[in-house]
Amino acid sequence: MEARELPINPELEKSERTDKLKQKNKYFTKLQAFILIAATLIVCVGGGYYISDQYLWSSKNEERIEEQLDYYKDLVNAEPNNPEHRVNLGYTYFVTGDNEEAIKQMKMATDLDKKYFGAYFNLGLVYIDEKRFNDALKQAQKAVELGPKNFKAHLLLGMVYRELDMYKDATESLREALTLNKTNTDVITEIGRVEEDQGNYKEAEKFFKESLSYDPLYKPASEGLERIAGKDNK
Repeated sequence: MEARELPINPELEKSERTDKLKQKNKYFTKLQAFILIAATLIVCVGGGYYISDQYLWSSKNEERIEEQLDYYKDLVNAEPNNPEHRVNLGYTYFVTGDNEEAIKQMKMATDLDKKYFGAYFNLGLVYIDEKRFNDALKQAQKAVELGPKNFKAHLLLGMVYRELDMYKDATESLREALTLNKTNTDVITEIGRVEEDQGNYKEAEKFFKESLSYDPLYKPASEGLERIAGKDNK
């Protein structure tokens, strides 16, 4: 091991340590900001369509989502051929209500990578929001083709089938999603909605309550219970 040369001026060494500490703190501040933005997106994507459809943005959240939008715009400008950046930007547009721009970004992502699961999945979500259910069905079927073991693909397909009143197919797809992820509140609640749409309120209540057993604050399930309260069960 080489001998360490002692500093000639102890005060100079102290100043250098202070500068390094400042640089380190600056680095971690940037890192924390990046993690915060990334975490925000993960929360949005993890909660899927329910968050974008039900959540009411406060002024603080609106400011954060605008920062997120700018962040992904910069990434797309820096790496325009990266499909992941396109999907993240598109989903952020979707959260802000700009479906036209969201669709544009998702389609560009599929053009860049024909096998990029996230692009088809998120494009399907936007088409559902637009009530373009036949287009959403195509995206869901492609998502299942690319990710047969990904519960989100089967969840998306089940959602589209429910919108098309294809309840048997919806139930089969959602049951497959539940096999792959047995405690996912999105899946369980969606099964409840299929039962609700068919007038099977007792069964719907069972699934909404099961969803709340995993997450007592899960708003879509509690709203489902409110919708069916007082209705004749069968």
